Amino acid sequence: MQGVTAIMLATIIIGLPTIMIMLIANRFFKFREKKLEVEALNAAEKAAQYASRSHELEERVRVLEQIVTDGGAQTAAQIEALRDAPKRVSRWRVPTGDATA
Repeated sequence: MQGVTAIMLATIIIGLPTIMIMLIANRFFKFREKKLEVEALNAAEKAAQYASRSHELEERVRVLEQIVTDGGAQTAAQIEALRDAPKRVSRWRVPTGDATA
């Protein structure tokens, strides 16, 4: 009887803490795995944002290259055309100062 009691006591003293440690470790590693998944998704999203921003910058550089390599006279003419564009006319008449009109 003494041997059976010692075995049962050893099982309880060693087995229960071992099972508890295993359960806690399992939950911890599942938590870490979820955390890594979320971080990977965030990294992928940031990479996509950087890629789209990179595409926008490439488009702007293309426009700048076109301006630089384009004929200077044509660019100057376009700038002058923008300067000479008619100004907007307001819908409201501005009084001329003559109250009798």
